[in-house]
Amino acid sequence: MRAIMVMFDTLSKRFLSTYGSDWTITPNFKRLEEKCVIFDNFYGGSMPCMPARRELHTGRYNFLHRGWGPLEPFDCSIMEELKRAGIYTHLVTDHSHYFEDGGATYHNRYDTWEGFRGQEGDRWVPQICSNPELNKNPLNKQGISAVQHYANRSRITCEEDMPSVKTINAGLEFLDCYKTEENWFLQIECFDPHEPFYVPEKYRQLYHCGILEEAFNWPPYKLVGGNETKDKLDDLKKEYAALITMCDYHLGRILDFMDENRMWEDTMLIVNTDHGFLLGERGFMGKNYMPMYEEIIHIPFYMHDPRYEKEKGRRSELAQTIDIAPTLLEYFNVDLKDYEMDGKPLTPIVNGNKKIHDNILFGIHGGHINIYDGKHMLMKSPEKINQPLVSWTLMPANMRGFYEKEILEQGVLISGGRFTNGIPCMKYEEQVYVDPLRFGDLLFDIEADPEQENPLDDLKIMQEMCVKLKKAMDKAEAPEEEFVRIGLVHN
Repeated sequence: MRAIMVMFDTLSKRFLSTYGSDWTITPNFKRLEEKCVIFDNFYGGSMPCMPARRELHTGRYNFLHRGWGPLEPFDCSIMEELKRAGIYTHLVTDHSHYFEDGGATYHNRYDTWEGFRGQEGDRWVPQICSNPELNKNPLNKQGISAVQHYANRSRITCEEDMPSVKTINAGLEFLDCYKTEENWFLQIECFDPHEPFYVPEKYRQLYHCGILEEAFNWPPYKLVGGNETKDKLDDLKKEYAALITMCDYHLGRILDFMDENRMWEDTMLIVNTDHGFLLGERGFMGKNYMPMYEEIIHIPFYMHDPRYEKEKGRRSELAQTIDIAPTLLEYFNVDLKDYEMDGKPLTPIVNGNKKIHDNILFGIHGGHINIYDGKHMLMKSPEKINQPLVSWTLMPANMRGFYEKEILEQGVLISGGRFTNGIPCMKYEEQVYVDPLRFGDLLFDIEADPEQENPLDDLKIMQEMCVKLKKAMDKAEAPEEEFVRIGLVHN
């Protein structure tokens, strides 16, 4: 048994021809329909990047207990469980957050890994002096990450230099070496099409993009303002689409390899992402500080299971990121009898479109807590103040750097529970930059209003969804503070 997961970052489903786009150039994503099951109701869980990857490893929600951070010493990583079962695991990636304080324990769970530098604000190329190449375009993001990006670009002068291309090449090298071997899992993980949307000119020309030096290709996370006219936002979407088309081309190289070596007969393929992005829709740019609207949390997902070679087409049942870990364990016949996941194997959906979830949770730590039952979606906000908010951790690190001394001084040791697999950990009180109070509670009928244009004002449905939310949070053993924070009395 072999399995390949090709993971992209910030891949919005509405830009893919598989999911209805009629203007983007994505023939290889479309080509997946020939071999894969297409999931129409696949959702992210914990936002953004590293919380989503913790779900990939553990099969459990992260956002209820903490935000961005490393895998914990008490976590059960399926990559290590696969290793113990004799399944070789290998990661190739240009996702630089793996190599920072807030992600430094993920890549080491694989048997081997290979990383490539230079994406976004990866602290890579030295830049002591001011950089004359720094883009002064006021529409683009500014700050240290932007300065670092332009320093990194001094070493990325052609498509072959691009970190995501190097990542695909490394994945293909692994496949070429081990295509006849058994019992391995390969994760090919590309940071693209995450912003900045820096892409070779040949892809930009497909969308008639303007001069690269003047391109609006790195949207700041903020409300759309006076500078971002409709034309500028259209330009931004074209820059993003050009980068998706580059991703599509290199995905095609993997599909070609699988075709040429008849790997579809005995190799699982998963193509996925962590979240989407807002490019001016609803008046926002970004993905973190606003409610987790459909454009952000409803994501593309493709899966080929060789055990069900004839199973193709579209599936409508609910699934999400937490389901990938148990799916891989089930595929490789690894049974973790004493470890309970929030996720479920995807096999019943692939083989028959059978329900595996009555409802799903999703969110960002300190933001709305969201529940979706396939019809109604409740985004539950705090009522008066976005407190109390706590993190359960033995790894008090943020994206780049450790918790502040003032936070560390207030930490208390707690006994832990299901989330910590019975191991005591520290509890820290936190403040976050997200402000769900500014949006309040939001309730939608997604079945009737998939664009979320008409929030419901229905007390009966609200109460029913709150009951479901409390039950789901109980099942995940959310901290008591989370119930208090969003105004749900915990009986």
